[in-house]
Amino acid sequence: MLAIRLQRTGRKGHAMFRMVVQDARRTPTSGKVVTYLGSYDPHAKQISINHDKASFYLEHGAQPSPRVISLLKAEKIKLPAWVAEANSKQRSVRNPDKRRSTAPKPEVSKQEAVPEAVSPEAVSVMPVDDEGASAEAA
Repeated sequence: MLAIRLQRTGRKGHAMFRMVVQDARRTPTSGKVVTYLGSYDPHAKQISINHDKASFYLEHGAQPSPRVISLLKAEKIKLPAWVAEANSKQRSVRNPDKRRSTAPKPEVSKQEAVPEAVSPEAVSVMPVDDEGASAEAA
C-alpha cells in the first residue's frame, strides 16, 4: 500500500518538508520514494504541489497522512470519499466545576471594596533636622 506523507528536510531548527509517495511499510527517512509530489515550508506557509500527480495517486489508493489531508484541502485538491478526515482537537473538560472561569464570582461588600480616603488635613508634616530626629522630639 502506498502512503502520501511529509519527509522532513532542512537544517536543524528550520524544517522544510517534501510531500512524497512511498511504501507505507517504510519510514519517511528511508530514502525509498516512489515519487515527489511537492514541498511545504511551514515558516513561510508556502505549499507547492503537483496537482495532477497528487490526484492520480489519490485515485489509485494512496493513503494520505492527516497533515497531508489538511495541506491538500488548502490547495483545493479533491479528495476521494474514502479519505477520513482527522479528528478535531475539541475535547471535553474533565471537571468543569473546578475551573476558575466557571466558578461563581464571590460578592465583595462595599465596605471591604473601597478603603476610606485619608484627608490631607489629617496628615501632619513634621520638620526633620539634619540628624534625622524630629524638631518636637528634641
